[in-house]
Amino acid sequence: MADHYDPLETRDPSEREASLFARLPEILRQAMHSPAYAERLQGIDPAAITSRGALATLPVLRKAELPGLQKAALPFGGFVGEAPGSFGRLFTSPGPIFEPEPAVADPWRSARGLFAAGFRRGDVVLNTFSYHLTPGGFIMDSGARALGCAVIPAGPGNTEQQFELIEAYRPVAYCGTPDFLKILLDGAAASGRDVSSIRRALVSGAAFPKSLQEEFSAKGIEAYQAYATADLGFIAHETSAREGLVVNEDIIVEIVRPGTGDPVPEGEVGEIVVTTLDPHHPFIRLALGDLTAIMAGPSPCGRTNMRIKGWMGRADQATKVKGMFVRPEQVAEIGRRHPELGRLRLIVTREGETDVMTLAAETVTPSDDLAAALGATLLSVAKLKGTVTFASPGSLPNDGKVIADERRYD
Repeated sequence: MADHYDPLETRDPSEREASLFARLPEILRQAMHSPAYAERLQGIDPAAITSRGALATLPVLRKAELPGLQKAALPFGGFVGEAPGSFGRLFTSPGPIFEPEPAVADPWRSARGLFAAGFRRGDVVLNTFSYHLTPGGFIMDSGARALGCAVIPAGPGNTEQQFELIEAYRPVAYCGTPDFLKILLDGAAASGRDVSSIRRALVSGAAFPKSLQEEFSAKGIEAYQAYATADLGFIAHETSAREGLVVNEDIIVEIVRPGTGDPVPEGEVGEIVVTTLDPHHPFIRLALGDLTAIMAGPSPCGRTNMRIKGWMGRADQATKVKGMFVRPEQVAEIGRRHPELGRLRLIVTREGETDVMTLAAETVTPSDDLAAALGATLLSVAKLKGTVTFASPGSLPNDGKVIADERRYD
């Protein structure tokens, strides 16, 4: 057990799947006590939602919708059945989006990811995520303290004061963005400050390229990354295997085609959709707008949960063409009207001073009749004309893009 947080991490995947979907119906019943979910899930029998296929029939809630929904029904858009006073902390993050923190231990499920990064009981942790209004600092703080660590609530910035704290308390672990860790290390080297106590790090909130990982490692710091959001807490985290990110326990992750709620085949890039089994503040199929893909097989570290490739871009690919927005949902609608097609990709370019749309479609049976039918569907759905080209099955890029804006204005 020295390498794993608990036995849940190494159980048979079928056992995990059965446990998650045995618990889901009760979470749905509790969610439907809130007015927003009662309306969205009207006519749904929670007892029937016991598989991924059944879950995929429920509507997707897009994170981009939350600011408007919450503004219309403050503070939580009607998606929370409990009063604000029943929670431990209340936050806001850019949008604005209002987030409650349940008054329970490790409310953001972050301890497991910190453990995978090497954090252990008795460690002193320098936490440089913000504690001001947003949940970032508390997401890491609560998980570290659940592990039995002592936390320095440093927040970002004030490097001189950070150096004083590091030299006084000698933290062995760091939480924060990779960028700020580099600022601290470079600043310490330039000013002769001693930050050599830091040996482990859990970073998030910014890109963490391999070059930066190697730079930290050369300075004696093993840094791991986590994928987390202010709404959901920890979703997935890196492990010692360094092969993708392992999905957290107690949540259900789906990867869907952008603009839809339809799951994609394993390995295909799509949008991350998360369902949480939190009875206090459940999220049912929250689409985060981020792209990733599922990796095949379990992690070499012994953890058996689903692995994802990490952040691979944004799913919100809406773009303006001739003054009108074209959205992934419209491309998805074209696909629904022509189920015989494979992947679709709407490519936007410029010819002279004019926007041009080309719909590329995978098919085994290209024809002039099919091109004409697709062109008519494109005009009907997008209210704009475009040309149609065909591609062989599997030949369009597997990058999650259904709209590729390739215009240049040089």
